[in-house]
Amino acid sequence: MKHRIIFAVIMSFVLSLLMTMWVTWLNLGATTHFVQHWLKAFILAWPAAAVISMMFAPRIHRLAGKLSA
Repeated sequence: MKHRIIFAVIMSFVLSLLMTMWVTWLNLGATTHFVQHWLKAFILAWPAAAVISMMFAPRIHRLAGKLSA
């Protein structure tokens, strides 16, 4: 359980960081306020991504196992 929580937090951090950067850049481009908008999006996205990751990771892991078997 401890491993699952640590994994979910780290993975959600990386995915949220990169995805919010990408989507913010797509929506705004390289503006002077890019970093402010990106950080706001990241701060809102990371907790949601962490909870979603913890909730769905076991099911997705099982599905991936079935699909790769």
